[in-house]
Amino acid sequence: GGMKTLRIDFVSDVVCPWCAIGLAALEQALQRTQGEVGAEIHFQPFELNPHLPAEGEGIGEHLQRKYGMDQAQLADNQERIRARGAALGFVFDFNARSRIWNTFDAHRLLHWAGIEGGQRALKHALLQAYFSEGRNVSDRATLVDIAGAAGFDVARAQAILGSGEYADEVREAEQFFTRNGISGVPAVIIERKHLVSGGQPVEVFERALREIAAGIPA
Repeated sequence: GGMKTLRIDFVSDVVCPWCAIGLAALEQALQRTQGEVGAEIHFQPFELNPHLPAEGEGIGEHLQRKYGMDQAQLADNQERIRARGAALGFVFDFNARSRIWNTFDAHRLLHWAGIEGGQRALKHALLQAYFSEGRNVSDRATLVDIAGAAGFDVARAQAILGSGEYADEVREAEQFFTRNGISGVPAVIIERKHLVSGGQPVEVFERALREIAAGIPA
Protein backbone atom coordinates (compact mmCIF):
# COMPACT_ATOMS: atom_id res chain seq x y z
CA GLY A 1 0.00 0.00 0.00
CA GLY A 2 0.89 3.67 -0.04
CA MET A 3 2.29 5.80 -2.75
CA LYS A 4 5.48 4.72 -4.55
CA THR A 5 7.68 7.39 -6.07
CA LEU A 6 9.98 6.26 -8.86
CA ARG A 7 13.05 8.02 -10.15
CA ILE A 8 12.78 8.57 -13.89
CA ASP A 9 15.64 9.78 -16.06
CA PHE A 10 14.13 11.06 -19.29
CA VAL A 11 16.97 11.18 -21.82
CA SER A 12 15.98 13.34 -24.77
CA ASP A 13 16.59 16.25 -27.09
CA VAL A 14 14.36 19.31 -27.49
CA VAL A 15 14.29 18.95 -31.30
CA CYS A 16 13.23 15.30 -31.23
CA PRO A 17 9.52 14.88 -32.07
CA TRP A 18 9.27 11.39 -30.57
CA CYS A 19 10.65 12.83 -27.32
CA ALA A 20 7.74 15.27 -27.16
CA ILE A 21 5.36 12.36 -27.82
CA GLY A 22 7.08 10.14 -25.25
CA LEU A 23 6.92 12.83 -22.58
CA ALA A 24 3.22 13.49 -23.17
CA ALA A 25 2.49 9.75 -23.00
CA LEU A 26 4.57 9.28 -19.83
CA GLU A 27 2.79 12.19 -18.15
CA GLN A 28 -0.62 10.77 -19.06
CA ALA A 29 0.44 7.39 -17.68
CA LEU A 30 1.39 9.17 -14.45
CA GLN A 31 -2.05 10.79 -14.34
CA ARG A 32 -3.58 7.33 -14.58
CA THR A 33 -1.46 6.02 -11.71
CA GLN A 34 -2.05 9.07 -9.51
CA GLY A 35 -2.12 8.22 -5.82
CA GLU A 36 -0.41 4.86 -6.45
CA VAL A 37 2.73 5.61 -8.44
CA GLY A 38 4.43 8.97 -8.64
CA ALA A 39 7.64 10.01 -10.33
CA GLU A 40 10.51 12.36 -9.86
CA ILE A 41 11.54 13.14 -13.44
CA HIS A 42 15.08 14.22 -14.26
CA PHE A 43 15.56 15.47 -17.81
CA GLN A 44 18.89 14.29 -19.16
CA PRO A 45 20.66 15.69 -22.22
CA PHE A 46 21.08 13.97 -25.56
CA GLU A 47 22.08 15.80 -28.74
CA LEU A 48 20.77 14.35 -31.98
CA ASN A 49 23.02 16.71 -33.92
CA PRO A 50 25.93 17.93 -31.82
CA HIS A 51 27.82 19.20 -34.88
CA LEU A 52 25.18 21.44 -36.40
CA PRO A 53 26.48 24.91 -37.27
CA ALA A 54 24.98 28.06 -35.73
CA GLU A 55 22.57 28.61 -38.60
CA GLY A 56 21.06 25.13 -38.25
CA GLU A 57 19.88 23.15 -41.24
CA GLY A 58 16.64 22.90 -43.23
CA ILE A 59 14.46 20.02 -42.01
CA GLY A 60 14.00 18.45 -45.45
CA GLU A 61 17.66 18.43 -46.41
CA HIS A 62 18.57 17.32 -42.90
CA LEU A 63 16.29 14.26 -42.87
CA GLN A 64 17.30 13.41 -46.42
CA ARG A 65 20.98 13.53 -45.51
CA LYS A 66 20.61 11.73 -42.20
CA TYR A 67 17.98 9.09 -42.94
CA GLY A 68 17.73 9.11 -46.73
CA MET A 69 14.09 10.24 -46.60
CA ASP A 70 12.49 11.55 -49.76
CA GLN A 71 9.66 14.13 -49.83
CA ALA A 72 6.88 11.54 -49.76
CA GLN A 73 8.41 9.67 -46.81
CA LEU A 74 8.99 12.97 -45.05
CA ALA A 75 5.34 14.01 -45.46
CA ASP A 76 4.19 10.58 -44.31
CA ASN A 77 6.46 10.67 -41.28
CA GLN A 78 5.29 14.18 -40.33
CA GLU A 79 1.65 13.20 -40.62
CA ARG A 80 2.21 10.19 -38.36
CA ILE A 81 3.96 12.41 -35.79
CA ARG A 82 1.30 15.11 -36.02
CA ALA A 83 -1.50 12.59 -35.47
CA ARG A 84 0.24 10.92 -32.51
CA GLY A 85 0.85 14.34 -30.97
CA ALA A 86 -2.74 15.46 -31.53
CA ALA A 87 -4.06 12.31 -29.82
CA LEU A 88 -1.97 13.25 -26.77
CA GLY A 89 -2.86 16.94 -26.87
CA PHE A 90 0.50 18.10 -28.24
CA VAL A 91 0.56 20.41 -31.27
CA PHE A 92 3.12 19.86 -34.03
CA ASP A 93 3.11 22.62 -36.61
CA PHE A 94 5.36 21.49 -39.44
CA ASN A 95 4.77 24.69 -41.39
CA ALA A 96 6.17 26.80 -38.57
CA ARG A 97 9.15 24.53 -38.05
CA SER A 98 11.47 24.67 -41.05
CA ARG A 99 14.89 24.16 -39.50
CA ILE A 100 16.67 21.93 -37.05
CA TRP A 101 18.98 23.56 -34.52
CA ASN A 102 21.94 22.87 -32.30
CA THR A 103 20.60 22.29 -28.78
CA PHE A 104 23.66 22.48 -26.53
CA ASP A 105 22.67 25.83 -24.98
CA ALA A 106 19.12 24.60 -24.40
CA HIS A 107 20.58 21.64 -22.51
CA ARG A 108 22.74 23.98 -20.40
CA LEU A 109 19.61 25.90 -19.38
CA LEU A 110 17.78 22.65 -18.62
CA HIS A 111 20.66 21.57 -16.40
CA TRP A 112 20.36 24.86 -14.48
CA ALA A 113 16.58 24.42 -14.26
CA GLY A 114 17.17 21.00 -12.73
CA ILE A 115 19.16 22.63 -9.94
CA GLU A 116 16.65 25.47 -9.46
CA GLY A 117 13.55 23.25 -9.59
CA GLY A 118 10.96 23.67 -12.32
CA GLN A 119 12.89 21.71 -14.92
CA ARG A 120 9.73 20.14 -16.33
CA ALA A 121 8.19 23.57 -16.97
CA LEU A 122 11.24 24.64 -18.98
CA LYS A 123 11.31 21.35 -20.90
CA HIS A 124 7.65 21.81 -21.89
CA ALA A 125 8.29 25.43 -22.86
CA LEU A 126 11.23 24.44 -25.09
CA LEU A 127 9.33 21.62 -26.83
CA GLN A 128 6.37 23.89 -27.43
CA ALA A 129 8.51 26.79 -28.65
CA TYR A 130 10.18 24.53 -31.20
CA PHE A 131 7.45 22.16 -32.35
CA SER A 132 4.30 24.25 -31.95
CA GLU A 133 5.70 27.71 -32.68
CA GLY A 134 8.71 26.97 -34.88
CA ARG A 135 11.06 29.14 -32.81
CA ASN A 136 14.84 28.97 -33.01
CA VAL A 137 15.87 27.14 -29.84
CA SER A 138 19.57 27.74 -30.48
CA ASP A 139 19.18 31.52 -30.45
CA ARG A 140 20.21 32.92 -27.08
CA ALA A 141 17.72 35.78 -26.95
CA THR A 142 14.95 33.30 -27.78
CA LEU A 143 16.16 30.93 -25.05
CA VAL A 144 16.22 33.73 -22.47
CA ASP A 145 12.70 34.68 -23.50
CA ILE A 146 11.47 31.06 -23.17
CA ALA A 147 13.14 30.72 -19.75
CA GLY A 148 11.60 33.98 -18.54
CA ALA A 149 8.13 32.94 -19.68
CA ALA A 150 8.61 29.63 -17.83
CA GLY A 151 9.23 31.57 -14.61
CA PHE A 152 13.03 31.65 -14.49
CA ASP A 153 15.31 34.57 -13.69
CA VAL A 154 16.03 36.27 -17.03
CA ALA A 155 19.29 37.95 -15.96
CA ARG A 156 20.62 34.66 -14.62
CA ALA A 157 19.60 32.81 -17.81
CA GLN A 158 21.41 35.47 -19.85
CA ALA A 159 24.53 35.16 -17.72
CA ILE A 160 24.58 31.37 -18.11
CA LEU A 161 24.17 31.52 -21.87
CA GLY A 162 26.81 34.25 -22.17
CA SER A 163 29.34 32.07 -20.35
CA GLY A 164 30.40 28.44 -20.50
CA GLU A 165 28.49 27.58 -17.35
CA TYR A 166 27.20 23.99 -17.06
CA ALA A 167 28.88 22.99 -20.34
CA ASP A 168 31.03 20.38 -18.61
CA GLU A 169 28.09 19.01 -16.64
CA VAL A 170 26.00 18.62 -19.80
CA ARG A 171 28.82 16.89 -21.69
CA GLU A 172 29.44 14.59 -18.76
CA ALA A 173 25.78 13.61 -18.55
CA GLU A 174 25.61 13.06 -22.32
CA GLN A 175 28.67 10.83 -22.21
CA PHE A 176 27.35 8.90 -19.23
CA PHE A 177 24.19 7.86 -21.07
CA THR A 178 25.89 7.11 -24.41
CA ARG A 179 28.53 5.07 -22.58
CA ASN A 180 25.70 3.13 -20.96
CA GLY A 181 24.25 2.18 -24.32
CA ILE A 182 21.72 4.93 -25.02
CA SER A 183 21.96 5.68 -28.73
CA GLY A 184 18.40 6.72 -29.53
CA VAL A 185 15.88 8.92 -27.75
CA PRO A 186 13.60 9.21 -25.94
CA ALA A 187 15.13 6.75 -23.49
CA VAL A 188 13.09 6.56 -20.31
CA ILE A 189 15.08 4.95 -17.52
CA ILE A 190 13.08 4.03 -14.44
CA GLU A 191 14.80 3.51 -11.08
CA ARG A 192 18.16 3.63 -12.89
CA LYS A 193 17.69 0.15 -14.33
CA HIS A 194 14.52 -0.34 -16.39
CA LEU A 195 14.53 1.10 -19.92
CA VAL A 196 11.49 2.07 -21.97
CA SER A 197 12.62 3.16 -25.45
CA GLY A 198 10.86 5.47 -27.86
CA GLY A 199 7.59 7.35 -28.00
CA GLN A 200 5.55 4.47 -26.63
CA PRO A 201 1.76 4.50 -26.12
CA VAL A 202 0.40 5.63 -22.73
CA GLU A 203 -0.49 2.01 -21.84
CA VAL A 204 3.12 0.85 -22.20
CA PHE A 205 4.35 3.49 -19.78
CA GLU A 206 1.49 2.84 -17.38
CA ARG A 207 2.23 -0.89 -17.29
CA ALA A 208 5.96 -0.25 -16.75
CA LEU A 209 5.26 2.17 -13.88
CA ARG A 210 2.88 -0.23 -12.16
CA GLU A 211 5.10 -3.29 -12.59
CA ILE A 212 8.23 -1.54 -11.39
CA ALA A 213 6.42 0.05 -8.44
CA ALA A 214 4.99 -3.37 -7.50
CA GLY A 215 8.50 -4.78 -7.28
CA ILE A 216 9.63 -2.05 -4.92
CA PRO A 217 8.97 -2.56 -1.22
CA ALA A 218 7.00 0.33 0.30
